[in-house]
Amino acid sequence: MMAIGNRKSVIQNLADAGCETEMIQDFMGWFDKGQQTKQLELLEHQREYLLGRVHTDERRISCLDYLIYQIQGKSTGKKQDKV
Repeated sequence: MMAIGNRKSVIQNLADAGCETEMIQDFMGWFDKGQQTKQLELLEHQREYLLGRVHTDERRISCLDYLIYQIQGKSTGKKQDKV
């Protein structure tokens, strides 16, 4: 089993990664049992969740950028299409 630091640092890393308490407890249970496959499954699930949030926020930023573009165009007197 690969050494990944002491328990406290592993728990802190999981918390910093946005993991919920229940997920951290599950992860540490698998950690104690040496079940790296189960640990990786939990980490991959958390990563997919966070990546989904990033994509959602990217779409929201694009919407804001479009509105900013529209407003700036109107303030400079450029003709803009109606939404």
